[in-house]
Amino acid sequence: MRLSLTLLVTTVFSTVVDAYPNPGLVTGDTAVADPTMCRDSAGTYFIFSTAPGIQILTSTDRTAWTFAGLVWPDGASWTDAYTGTSNGNLWAPDCTYLDGTFYLYYAASSFGSQNSAIFFAKSSTGASGAFTNEGLVTSTKTGDTYNAIDPNLLITGSTWYLSLGSFWDGIMGEMLSSSTGKPSGSTVNSLAERFVNSGAIEASVIFQFGDFYYLFSSWDICCDGTSSTYNIRVGRSTTFDGGFVDADGVALTDGGGTLVLESHGDVIGPGGQDIMTDVDGVVIVYHYYTSTGTWLGINLLDFSTGWPVSD
Repeated sequence: MRLSLTLLVTTVFSTVVDAYPNPGLVTGDTAVADPTMCRDSAGTYFIFSTAPGIQILTSTDRTAWTFAGLVWPDGASWTDAYTGTSNGNLWAPDCTYLDGTFYLYYAASSFGSQNSAIFFAKSSTGASGAFTNEGLVTSTKTGDTYNAIDPNLLITGSTWYLSLGSFWDGIMGEMLSSSTGKPSGSTVNSLAERFVNSGAIEASVIFQFGDFYYLFSSWDICCDGTSSTYNIRVGRSTTFDGGFVDADGVALTDGGGTLVLESHGDVIGPGGQDIMTDVDGVVIVYHYYTSTGTWLGINLLDFSTGWPVSD
């Protein structure tokens, strides 16, 4: 079922609980989970989000959104061994648009399982049914030291680097081949970890701005409606593959993380974020909960202090 939500932007600084802006105005088909956004050379915006087949929304102005079908309208049978069902939810897609090509990474798993995998797809149009299956990127099984979910691709120069988020074992990263989009070796390194609330950290995004790489993640509990406690945290480093610290100097591998966005007012459990540079600045997209559903949030990020603040 497709739903819509219109929200007005208001910013209230009178109390700590209201110190965050509400999501910017969006209209049309805006029911999403774990959104990722990219913009093609014609100026069309695409949001891909968690769903059986991976949901696609499009917009010409980043405000009015229209359902545009599924990445895999006929299902993705190669993921069934990881979702545990036929045509199950495919999680947390990550979109990069580069030189006329959409690069889409996504995960297949089920709640509470390490039987997980990340897959890769490409398209020249981003349209429903127009993606080619590029196959398995990486996978995990019960007992592994991390969980292959929530992929995010960083391209810096000629280097491709994949971060992946694990509910139990922290955020990890590995080098990819730019020619295949697959791992170029077998080394997986730790980027962030938590030691409270069952170690709940996932949904990694590494974003380069100025002299720093910023590692965003979602903490605490997702996907529980208005009982969700998701919140967005960040650290930064001068290198993309480690050394991230928060604004207090605490290493992310020691549980550090500076708060970017949390529940406020009617906006509950913001998280599952993605970051992109647009014509008007750096944009964060995320989902959040209200009593009526799970919705798309879009805000600008201000980096003027060296640390991202939601506008």
